[in-house]
Amino acid sequence: MPKTSIVVPVYNVEQYVEKCANSILAQTDPDFELLLVDDGSTDASGTICDRIAGKDARVRVIHQPNAGLGGARNTGIEAANGEWLLFVDSDDWLEPEILQKARETGERTGAELVMFAFRSVDELGKQIQVFREELPKDMPLTVTEHREIYLTAPCAWNKLYRAALFRELAVRYPPRVWYEDIRTTLKLFLAAKTAVFLDDIGYNYLLREGSITKNLNADRNVEILEAFDDILSYFKAQGMFQEYREELCYLTLYHAYLTASVRVLRIDRKHPLLPRFAEYLEHEFPDWRKNRYLDRLGRNRKLLLFLLQRKWYFLIALLFQLKG
Repeated sequence: MPKTSIVVPVYNVEQYVEKCANSILAQTDPDFELLLVDDGSTDASGTICDRIAGKDARVRVIHQPNAGLGGARNTGIEAANGEWLLFVDSDDWLEPEILQKARETGERTGAELVMFAFRSVDELGKQIQVFREELPKDMPLTVTEHREIYLTAPCAWNKLYRAALFRELAVRYPPRVWYEDIRTTLKLFLAAKTAVFLDDIGYNYLLREGSITKNLNADRNVEILEAFDDILSYFKAQGMFQEYREELCYLTLYHAYLTASVRVLRIDRKHPLLPRFAEYLEHEFPDWRKNRYLDRLGRNRKLLLFLLQRKWYFLIALLFQLKG
């Protein structure tokens, strides 16, 4: 049985999937299986996956009808044999030592989640930004004592998970939706007893055309409100909403108001979703202005909040245009 199962959803990424797979096969920790889930690709991606599997016995390919990113990850979870799970998007790539460092840290500390830093890069390979969390490193942290864990990047792919966390909780990624990561990650945080953060940059996230951050379909950003309906309902059903109300309030402000507003503004500053984001925050958390985490917002986001509250959408759009 492999120590780790690495799940890569694959859909129409013939230009990228081989680089992604090679970065996994080059890991210094060789004790893993690589599950390439061909999610109904209509280009040569499935053929490329089969070719990769033919060269390395650690690789398994699963071909399935299109189920979306969340559905493909779920297929990988069900097929996985490892004690640990790692998700990698098929246009991204890993640094060669990250699996070894993360797994050894998880086994040494007994943590259920090991999280590492990541960088974003553009299509030319130029580094755009490095993301590190401001939490103690290389030591197990309990989620109850370090509630800021809830406020960390909710992406699925900068985390090594004990597979038992998924199996015992029966949490899966919702298929065919945007924002499937945050819906699932927050539920896993609620279930996990301990997490460890590494300072190492282990993941390279490619910002390319077609990603949610660059998608020009403004209407689909309504799904962030649907995601938070799901999240808030889940915490209420678990009897933990009041316990983590401050964290949930800040997350709603950050993701469902600030970030979602920017995504829509950059496409259409007169879009009807803009007031809806503000109304959602006010309805769910009418006292959000007293939230203890507001100081976490940097200067730029505080300015953005100030302008959004006054509905100065034209000025915000202009500022982003000037910033490029």
